[in-house]
Amino acid sequence: MTYTVSIDVMPLKELLDPQGKQVLGGLNNLGMTSVMDVRIGKHISLQIEADSADQARNIAEEASKKLLANPVMEHYEIAVIS
Repeated sequence: MTYTVSIDVMPLKELLDPQGKQVLGGLNNLGMTSVMDVRIGKHISLQIEADSADQARNIAEEASKKLLANPVMEHYEIAVIS
């Protein structure tokens, strides 16, 4: 069966997010001063052929650890959609 797996990779909260700060500055310049913080990350969608949703999650977990996220600077969340 083919599963769609969604992975969101975000910078750790303890680390500065320069891209997010630039976007926040741009929003403030546009008069959107109610936006208090911006964090920018990556959204990755995988199509995984697996026998079960648990196996698809395990494959996505391995891909995230080995390639998709840098554990020193980022955290990730995995969701098996279908």
